[in-house]
Amino acid sequence: MKTTAGPGGRTAYLKRWDAPVAGYLFIAPWLIGFFWLTAYPMLLSLYYSFTDYTLMQPVSWTGLHNYSKIFTADAKFVKSVQVTFMYVAASVPLKLIAALLVAVILNKAVKGISAYRTAIYFPSLIGGSIAVSLLWRNIFGIDGFFNKILASFGLEGSSWITNPNTALSSLILLTVWQFGSSMVIFLAGLKQIPADLYEASSVDGANRWFQFFKITLPMLSPTLYFNLIMGVINAFQMFTSAYVITNGGPMNSTNVYALYLYEQAFSRYHLGYASALAWVMLVIIVIISLLIAGTSKYWVFYESDTGGGRK
Repeated sequence: MKTTAGPGGRTAYLKRWDAPVAGYLFIAPWLIGFFWLTAYPMLLSLYYSFTDYTLMQPVSWTGLHNYSKIFTADAKFVKSVQVTFMYVAASVPLKLIAALLVAVILNKAVKGISAYRTAIYFPSLIGGSIAVSLLWRNIFGIDGFFNKILASFGLEGSSWITNPNTALSSLILLTVWQFGSSMVIFLAGLKQIPADLYEASSVDGANRWFQFFKITLPMLSPTLYFNLIMGVINAFQMFTSAYVITNGGPMNSTNVYALYLYEQAFSRYHLGYASALAWVMLVIIVIISLLIAGTSKYWVFYESDTGGGRK
């Protein structure tokens, strides 16, 4: 390739590569971390998913045996998928509803509102910790705080986390309680909605409910779409609460997918089988995310599309 000398004796060809080289140098730490801590382990787990890797014996290639066993001879896998889908289907909508309603309430210019926002967001900073999970287990135990509240009203409680009918609901309630992050994102979206839309609708006689469903929700739909995708991804990977509070019990009623994967990998040392389970989870998450993305054209409104937006 022919190059011409530029000012100062530097060639035009080298000038073109000054910025990219500098950019790659700046992001080199991230690239090293990504390839070494993310890409390499992922590819290694993909290889192990086709092997009989048990940590105690040499790795032996088994082809699709692990995947065949998952879908044809593992009843516990089917149970974990059912529990996980129930958890996701209940926790994600409830968490989004709670986050949106609180964000609308906190989107007011009143004195001390920042303190309220901070107090409501705080549980999300510690909600996924082991300490909070232990506290939650004590609250919903047979002698826990929740049963004492019920007793003060003359109602008899039970051990919610040891009852197969209520154990999963306790975990769902803990997840909904951690709505702070989604609330902050909703609050940022609400700040971007032009105030003149509400003023114009008020002049036309629109009430608060009409404004919420015809202005707030459509204008907030991209934010809702983002929170929905992130909520589904995070819900499928829920582990800490189920491990600390119930350890998958009682009767596998809270044995979510990530907990079952952990059991196969670090309790039974079936690392090859666990790797196959991890890739099945990845495929499930990708499929559901694509389904949500495919339906977004029917309910997500973008103001910039075709001038007037898309509904």
